[in-house]
Amino acid sequence: MRNTSKITTLENKLPLLSVEEGCIISKDADITVGFKVVLPEIYSVTSEEYVAIHSAWVKAIKVLPDYSIVCKQDWFTEERYKAKNNREDMSFLSKSYERHFNERPFLNHTCYLFLTKTTKDRAKQQSNYTALTRGFLVPKEMQDKETAQKFLEAVDQFERIMNDSGFISLQRLTTDEIVGTEDKAGIIENYFSLMGDTTSLEDISFGANEMKVGDNYLCLHTLSDTDDLPGKVYTDSRYERLSTDRSDCRLSFAAPIGVLLSCNHLVSQYIFIDDHTENLKKFEKQAKNMHSLGRYSRSNQINKQWIEDYLNEAHSFGLTSVRCHVNVMAWADNREGLKRIKNDVGSQLALMECKPRHNTIDVPTLFWAGIPGNQGDFPAEESFYTFIEQTLCFFVEETNYRDSLSPFGIKMADRNGKPIHLDISDLPMKKGIITNRNKFILGPSGSGKSFFTNHLVRQYYEQGTHVLLVDTGNSYEGLCNLIHNKTKGDDGVYFTYTEENPISFNPFFTEDGVFDIEKRESIKTLILTLWKQEHEKPSGAESVALSNAVNEYISLIKNDKSIVPSFNTFYEFIKNEYRTSIDSKKVREKDFDIDNFLFILEPFYRGGEYDYLLNSDQELDLLNKRFIVFEIDKVKDNPVLFPIITIIIMEVFINKMRRLRGVRKMILLEEAWL
Repeated sequence: MRNTSKITTLENKLPLLSVEEGCIISKDADITVGFKVVLPEIYSVTSEEYVAIHSAWVKAIKVLPDYSIVCKQDWFTEERYKAKNNREDMSFLSKSYERHFNERPFLNHTCYLFLTKTTKDRAKQQSNYTALTRGFLVPKEMQDKETAQKFLEAVDQFERIMNDSGFISLQRLTTDEIVGTEDKAGIIENYFSLMGDTTSLEDISFGANEMKVGDNYLCLHTLSDTDDLPGKVYTDSRYERLSTDRSDCRLSFAAPIGVLLSCNHLVSQYIFIDDHTENLKKFEKQAKNMHSLGRYSRSNQINKQWIEDYLNEAHSFGLTSVRCHVNVMAWADNREGLKRIKNDVGSQLALMECKPRHNTIDVPTLFWAGIPGNQGDFPAEESFYTFIEQTLCFFVEETNYRDSLSPFGIKMADRNGKPIHLDISDLPMKKGIITNRNKFILGPSGSGKSFFTNHLVRQYYEQGTHVLLVDTGNSYEGLCNLIHNKTKGDDGVYFTYTEENPISFNPFFTEDGVFDIEKRESIKTLILTLWKQEHEKPSGAESVALSNAVNEYISLIKNDKSIVPSFNTFYEFIKNEYRTSIDSKKVREKDFDIDNFLFILEPFYRGGEYDYLLNSDQELDLLNKRFIVFEIDKVKDNPVLFPIITIIIMEVFINKMRRLRGVRKMILLEEAWL
């Protein structure tokens, strides 16, 4: 039996002629300029911003000449996350995080925009007159250099309007990005392989009821008739799943067939800009014909009324008449999967209040018309008349979360389970979204506040940040011990209070021997807190006397290295040397009662109740320690210890702020109430 199937090569039927200066030239002399579109991230756009985006599209499309085609293609392809754990400086937790998400599937979104200049005759051709069934003749209109020049100028204006909108960014495709290089495939190759592996092109099979690209079976749903459309369309709609009575989460009207459709699919949105005046004249003529035939059929009367409404809208509001088409092409590698995907696409279209129409006849024709640069081959009977404002509501206007370009940031996972690099500190400041880097983590008990904060501070620490944590409940003890063991005791300092090992400091010790004004003032404030009760305020003479005592003691320990800096030696200095100095200056007792001072501070001296508190023998300078945790759960109600520990914490962080210039610093308060 002889094989009757018709087989040909892609090169023989390819409708594209060449790519010149970044423009795709078809064999019918259609000129196409391609862009890669950067859309806003999902769940980050308000209703007012969707209106602004819609308005930008309208302004941009209106600058294009007649018989232009706008084709927006949104590719949603399933990919697998590749772990990035090959850096030697990565910690154990970072590598474990990457391994956890390795090979996890996610839906990647890539958006392209193609602007095509075609001719009047090409715009009206139908599916029985495509590049698959005829030869090629160059239209006379496209031989005019001025026509091409005006179109390219209009494309430049289109690009400028969209980029100036502040929401959408267009990046013009280069010749290499279109045709590809030796190392990377271009968008044309990607199209014929459905954004898959393009090391070799797949066979394409056009069947009567089935189309295949390689091992993938295709199904196509189209919106090509006004009967399939909802009664009203909007720029955006409320997403109930993430909205509450106090918050309003918005998505674009076409989001159900975009990022919310979790399967391999391509959403193609076409706008055909014909001669607006000619379109209205044609509708005027149709309205007259319907009026003449109105007595023979009630449907003719209804059609006449619809046409008149359309004409009234166009004339009253100055709307531009265009043709529109939307299709969703999905694929699977087996027929069972294709059946499930077909149902998913249909249900998502139903969420848009559209009538799901599964098209099995025009799949090859619409697939062929979607080739980048071949939009002029689109069959006219698959489009419907509307206005620019309405057809733009079918544009998918959001994309997945993207990695921040900033080198600093943290690893998070989006709602699809894909890790992303997110900068919540520097990049928002640079863009003017925020004016400070303060963060407030709010949530009920058990919602994961401490879990997230551990993740946050660990990554900040690994990027060189000095972290100071005030904790209640030992939430960060494990992370601190991990850092302490990794650095072999050089970092990861954990302060907590137990009966066996009470919390202790030495505010008089510094590794470099530097006592700047902030350090001196913090010591003075600490002593005053120990000396004076909450309701008491020191007099001017007492404040001067204490300042002199602190300054003289600091001078003493600087000159005499045999003296160990601590509260014990400071107390002994006040009791002996400074008493002599006070007596020689004839300071009156009512101005500075040194005996009262020594008596009140005696519990913090050697042998006293709190002698451990300010006499630590560890000689620990917290200035250069990058991870410090103060666990204050057991002392937060102690009227003596809590104020002192609070002052120590303030002194440590202020010292870091003043002396560590150019170094990122963070203070974090756990369980803070307003």
